[in-house]
Amino acid sequence: MKYVLVTGGVVSGLGKGVTASSIGVLLRACGLRVTSIKIDPYLNTDAGTMSPFEHGEVFVLDDGGEVDLDLGNYERFLDIKLTRDNNITTGKIYQFVLDKERKGDYLGKTVQVVPHITDAIQEWIERVAVIPVDGKEGPADVCVIELGGTIGDIESMPFIEALGQFSYRVGSGNFCLVHVSLVPVLNVVGEQKTKPTQHSVRGLRGLGLTPNILACRSSLPLEGNVKEKLSQFCHVPMTNLLTLYDVPNIWHIPLILRDQKAHVAILRTLNLQSTAREPVLEDWTSMAKTCDTLRDPVRIAIVGKYTDLSDSYLSVVKALLHASVSCCRKLMIDWVPSMDLEDSIAEEAPYAHEAAWNLLKGADGVLVPGGFGDRGVEGKILAAKYAREHNIPFLGICLGMQISVIEFSRNVLNLHDANSTEFNPYTKNPCVIFMPEGSKTHMGGTMRLGSRRTYFQLKDSKAAKLYGNVKYVDERHRHRYEVNPDLVMKLERSGLAFVGKDESGRRMEILELPSHPYYIGAQFHPEFKSRPRKPSALFLGLIAASCGQLDALLKAQGRDNLLPAKMVTSNGLAAAKVYQNGHVKHLSNGAYYANGNGVHA
Repeated sequence: MKYVLVTGGVVSGLGKGVTASSIGVLLRACGLRVTSIKIDPYLNTDAGTMSPFEHGEVFVLDDGGEVDLDLGNYERFLDIKLTRDNNITTGKIYQFVLDKERKGDYLGKTVQVVPHITDAIQEWIERVAVIPVDGKEGPADVCVIELGGTIGDIESMPFIEALGQFSYRVGSGNFCLVHVSLVPVLNVVGEQKTKPTQHSVRGLRGLGLTPNILACRSSLPLEGNVKEKLSQFCHVPMTNLLTLYDVPNIWHIPLILRDQKAHVAILRTLNLQSTAREPVLEDWTSMAKTCDTLRDPVRIAIVGKYTDLSDSYLSVVKALLHASVSCCRKLMIDWVPSMDLEDSIAEEAPYAHEAAWNLLKGADGVLVPGGFGDRGVEGKILAAKYAREHNIPFLGICLGMQISVIEFSRNVLNLHDANSTEFNPYTKNPCVIFMPEGSKTHMGGTMRLGSRRTYFQLKDSKAAKLYGNVKYVDERHRHRYEVNPDLVMKLERSGLAFVGKDESGRRMEILELPSHPYYIGAQFHPEFKSRPRKPSALFLGLIAASCGQLDALLKAQGRDNLLPAKMVTSNGLAAAKVYQNGHVKHLSNGAYYANGNGVHA
């Protein structure tokens, strides 16, 4: 097994996760099998109980693991399925060691950070690295490990020590260290500054790890004299100095790594030159360039409570991007704080209230993502009501689906106090209830988590057609509440169709409003399995409906030819014929400002 370790220095948020994912893409393009491990030095056992404001979204795996959002990057970039053990935390390691100590496995020895914690880290890495994640038998060729945090953090020290020992034990030809650091440009001076990176590398070497490759984050490519200085003071060859400069979308990162011969440096360090080929990235290049050249916009309003931090909905944004590129549309996201839609805000902050409603009314489609807690719920209900009454394409995910049931119960069934018992335990008309197998005392890992099967009830439903008319689909879940099965018959008689249910037939998984152009709710999270070349079916339906392509999409035969290839849009890219639905907005000034993810806000 070969190992590539990615560390970060100077500041957090440099993009270590995207760098690690891109290295994986590059090595895979060279014909190697790749797996990934993310190390998070926090004491939490997993990310399940952490606030999205604190740490971004919680990504859910097939096995129910609640993990760091970077594992979502690995899965999307590499098209693999990871396990909960691919995310190592300080909490997991200490729990593992303490469990062994309680059982007497250490035979009375004093249990210490070195060697017991450091040995446990190394054993965990070696055990998980050989688990196949690409659907093939046998272990991968290379394991890419990302160490979270920044070099110098106190909580990272046991992992640094363990990885230093690990690099010595597996041997130099089996271990490659890529250090991601910052090369800032001070506005006053106007030149690229190397001193922060010098200090970061010096600190790393002082802890027993020497970088083989230096990946420098900068707004522009590194200048020649800057490279020479970094090579001299950091003891890294010029050929192993890479620049991760700003790009229109992150799909360009594997390409700029390839252009700088990063694969050559990594393969040389790992003694893999003879077994690997030149990277084949034509498909990836086409995808990245397509995203850059899209001009016709599709505007989606995301109505949520964590809109101040876009990473809170990272997988949702990525799934929308995958679908919009497939439909040859430039994704424009309007972040709508759900609280600002509520009537109470109209008096407290009238400008915020008006701005939120203007964004909602100007959108081509509306998406209400998952979440917990009652803050902003009434605003989400208002958004669902607006989309339903004005025939705006709508997708509700998890809580978003439950919201649509509450709205329908209140305004169509005239159950004015209808609510979820999560928000009002004493409601007389509980249309969303706590699941019997859940726990109200322990938060971590007690929800309905991971991959579960949904069986389609109607073949001619939009959801069934979008999934290719299969009998069932496996999607990932994360919820404690469900639609009240006692209310289902009454809802269906009033026009709401539950087109997907679990194996028992009592748990509602997908709802649809047949009389609406596109109004779908899903109890699961389809965004977690969306991939750049394999967009999620329900997200693809939302984007297609929002730009007038839904009829063509539903008529397409099979999943390999979703959009007719002979139809061409104004930008010259293959797409389905567009039937304007009256909601598509074209920007007159032609100016687009990307955030590096290919998404425009």
